[in-house]
Amino acid sequence: MATAAVASTFHCVLLLLAATLACQCHVAAAILQCNCSGAHGCRGLGVNYGTVADDLPSAERSVALLRAAGAGGVKIYDANPAILGALAGTGIPVSVMVPNAAIPSLAASRDAADAWVAANVAPHVPATRVAHLLVGNEVLSDRGIADSTWRAVVPAMANLRRALRARGVGKVKLGTPLAMDALAASYPPSAGAFREDVADAVVRPLLRFLNATGSYYFVDAYPYFAWAGNRQSISLDYALFRGDATTHYVDPGTGLTYTNLLDQMLDAVVAAMGKLGYGGVKLAVSETGWPSGGDGNEAGASIRNAATYNRNLAARMSQNPGTPARPGAKMPVFLFSLFNENQKPGPGTERHWGLYYPNETKVYDVDLTGRKPAETYPPLPDADGQDGAGVWCVLAGGKAMDKAAVAAAVKYACEQGSGTCSAIQPGGACREPNTLRAHASYAFNAYWQQFKGVGGTCFFNGLAETTTKDPSHGSCKFASSLDY
Repeated sequence: MATAAVASTFHCVLLLLAATLACQCHVAAAILQCNCSGAHGCRGLGVNYGTVADDLPSAERSVALLRAAGAGGVKIYDANPAILGALAGTGIPVSVMVPNAAIPSLAASRDAADAWVAANVAPHVPATRVAHLLVGNEVLSDRGIADSTWRAVVPAMANLRRALRARGVGKVKLGTPLAMDALAASYPPSAGAFREDVADAVVRPLLRFLNATGSYYFVDAYPYFAWAGNRQSISLDYALFRGDATTHYVDPGTGLTYTNLLDQMLDAVVAAMGKLGYGGVKLAVSETGWPSGGDGNEAGASIRNAATYNRNLAARMSQNPGTPARPGAKMPVFLFSLFNENQKPGPGTERHWGLYYPNETKVYDVDLTGRKPAETYPPLPDADGQDGAGVWCVLAGGKAMDKAAVAAAVKYACEQGSGTCSAIQPGGACREPNTLRAHASYAFNAYWQQFKGVGGTCFFNGLAETTTKDPSHGSCKFASSLDY
């Protein structure tokens, strides 16, 4: 997520979802493989293309992966000219983002808005199909910019729209992705309501603008976080679109039946918009997905669950089901994300949302068009590491080691707690082999196991990663996640 919008509780999320354009390929469903070239190729779920990593393929190679996967669109977190250039001629709709920091100046000056469009959009159209201009990212989640930015979002959107129209690209729709925490309540869905501090001052003017311009309310929503925070009350099957009648939920306020958590979240947004008088504004899901890995204390983060969520989501959205409150509604949906991004801070799940590894191999198979029969997918691995197996934190492999950075990280880890690195000191059980690489893995793991319960992460500026393979050797024993 760009930060993957962390929905904190079950009644804290709302999501707009649905499918973008259906695949137009006339290929037997059992062997569907779309070669999505040009504007009329196969269209499936959209994909977020984040770049918070130091090992990603070129923009050209990345766009080739999008096309091969049948992506129905792509969302980027800036106006990266290399990516926009690589998308030229592909027909893939792209949603471009304006940084949060630019919003106040764009709101205050039409000239500034025109200059931004001239520099970041105009050079790329019409060769690149810019579909949406997204003004900021999860601005209402950052209370530090409340005074400077919140009320500036709609004026900035208005100025940018004028600038786009003046340059002949008026078909570009404007919006702003908001996280689940824009809602004060979302359970049951009929009780959905926006926070009091933003409802009238910020959201109502936003909805008025979106309604007048035919644009979307973009929402970042993750059933994973809602489930992970409420595992005792929410079924994993319900969160993964595979629940049966025993897991279905009936909203006491409307009598509507919900078969999955995402629909429930989306309809909470619909209800919240209705309470402000704009219940007809269209929804778009700007971020959703499921992590394929994480730290030892992050339940449910596995390749098996990630593949299940995204496959079921794609299959569902290919039918344009809408939601119980909006049956048949069509909604753009963007998965997070194209790649695992090794430089994202925070817990391990932050670095495990990708459809692809940076080496361009798939984390798991998924047909974004949703047309591939479930039984034709290869078998999935068990939900390793997150269902009772041990997890360790070690020095990340796969690239040259920055010795100075690793040494500094080891020094930091060893200075935390008491006796954290005693085993790698002279005479210690893990002193040998006496190498920086070996000592780094021990130090990172010792630190993480001790402090993960109070916010410590297996990250170290991208130098560390989690593993389910025990790194212990000889008399040197590495503590595992099961020991804490």
